[in-house]
Amino acid sequence: MSRLEKIGSPADVKKLNTAELYALAGEIRQKLIQVVSQNGGHLASNLGAVELTLALHKTFTTPKDAIVWDVGHQCYTHKMLTGRLSRIDTIRTEGGLSGFPKPYESEHDAFVAGHASTSISAALGLSEAKRLQGDEGYVVAVIGDGALTGGMAYEALNNSGKTPGNLIVILNDNEMSISKSVGSVANYLSDIRTKPAYYRFKDRLSNTLEHTPVVGKQVKEVLQNSKSRLKTMIYHTTFFEDWGFDYLGPIDGHDIDKLCAAMERAKRLARPVVIHVATQKGKGYSKAEENPGAYHGVPSFDLEKGNPDISLENSFSSAFGKSLVKLALKDSRICAITAAMKYATGLQFFKHKYPNRFYDVGIAEQHAVTFASGLATGGLLPVFAVYSTFLQRSFDQILHDTALQGAHVVFAIDRAGLVGQDGETHQGIYDVSLLTQVPGMQIFSPVNYRELSQCLRHCIYEIEGPCALRYPRGKEDESLPVSDTDLKKGYQLQKCGSDRLVVTYGRVFSQVLAATAEQPADILRLCRIWPVSDEMLDMMQQYDHLYLVEEGIRAGGVAAAIAAALMERGYRGEVRIRAIDNGIVPQAAVERNFCQLGLDAASLTDFLRQ
Repeated sequence: MSRLEKIGSPADVKKLNTAELYALAGEIRQKLIQVVSQNGGHLASNLGAVELTLALHKTFTTPKDAIVWDVGHQCYTHKMLTGRLSRIDTIRTEGGLSGFPKPYESEHDAFVAGHASTSISAALGLSEAKRLQGDEGYVVAVIGDGALTGGMAYEALNNSGKTPGNLIVILNDNEMSISKSVGSVANYLSDIRTKPAYYRFKDRLSNTLEHTPVVGKQVKEVLQNSKSRLKTMIYHTTFFEDWGFDYLGPIDGHDIDKLCAAMERAKRLARPVVIHVATQKGKGYSKAEENPGAYHGVPSFDLEKGNPDISLENSFSSAFGKSLVKLALKDSRICAITAAMKYATGLQFFKHKYPNRFYDVGIAEQHAVTFASGLATGGLLPVFAVYSTFLQRSFDQILHDTALQGAHVVFAIDRAGLVGQDGETHQGIYDVSLLTQVPGMQIFSPVNYRELSQCLRHCIYEIEGPCALRYPRGKEDESLPVSDTDLKKGYQLQKCGSDRLVVTYGRVFSQVLAATAEQPADILRLCRIWPVSDEMLDMMQQYDHLYLVEEGIRAGGVAAAIAAALMERGYRGEVRIRAIDNGIVPQAAVERNFCQLGLDAASLTDFLRQ
């Protein structure tokens, strides 16, 4: 039996000496590489956090002590050490372990995660809950330097530094978010990393002063004031200290003894502490070490060859990125914005070609939207490429800073619709319901790369005010019989002479097409899905039976809006809606999610029989 197989709970980690912990770290890395190569998932981030996770469970006792993982994509080792090793091969599969922390899965998972920059806020809340209830347990927030580019992290730091309680923040600094970390925060942390000698000196000075015998209050005050002046004279404090935290570091994030010593010291301080840890993303797998951004989140891959799908050349993301480059070639007003996801959204092509018009703002979607609105107000043509799930975070800015002043911002919404194995925190099924509430918003949903390119041009040049272009994860369906769409009309009608009409849009159109082969009906495929024009409604009223099919949330969606509009018009025919009623869709392959939700061809065939 391997060392890893002997770990049934965190209590078993506490029994190991340093040499045994390093041996265990090696076994964990091999298991991580094996599992992610089979199931896909977050590889580089997990490989970089192995020793850190071991030190956490060596020093703290969960669930009495709570560990809050930011984003949570680096928690695979944590899951192995907390009684879930036997199920780790099921991670990101239907009915298996989640790729993120989930309290319903284990008492050792303190808080649901999936989005960045939330850990310190959640940890502060947990810490205060413990304090007010007389619980002496510790709360540890593990946040990466990439997540520290998000404004919510600073709101939490501002609120935490002066708060009593056993709050410890571990800054896992690997100089990466998904892509390379950017901006002043990255530069500041780099500056700290280059001057560890100061912190070693500061620690020695602090220790000397704290153990110097003094006689009388006056001498003690002199020593304390001298310590403060000397510290300031040698080197300014970190902003963590300025905000009320004790600061420990930088510490080698792969040195288990030093990690444990820093964590034990933080526990003794019994006040808010930041432990700055430097790790290597992708450590232990050479291909991930060489290209950690590409191995951040990956599909299954061949261990020897690496991941052949990293570039995702044949995808909606890449098709979007290349189309934007072609437009920017002839128009210097076009700018591209990403929130730390250059490669994932296909904007690496734009960055390479037009670096002066490319902006990576870090994990700061709210800022990205208002920044884009500023660019638009200044006369430029900004395009913000963002995952559907992350766009949710900026709804206030879309409404207030973009829509209310009619700023012409193009939102390129990637991973729209069901995303599969990343599960409920990442499903892109809410954006339509949110954006239909925004005044002046127009929304397009192309079904292939050609239509995507047409829609992008139309959004940039033919629309005033805010507009959104949404497209799914993965490849186009090349078999779809789709001709060019008149985007001013915004729809295509396929007739077979039926008195029944199916209204749909986006990726689910292919399932509708297959269903109507069995149960004939006319199909109205919307390309501009919002607003729904009077012309479209007039057309729908000509049918006795309407079937509205949508790969998104029913409440606030296009189908519900159409049904309401027809009712107001006095429509007397039958209206049936097939959309997602349960807003929480669990992890599974996209094809399985379609079946579970009744959006696959077979289910829709039965739906059309009703």
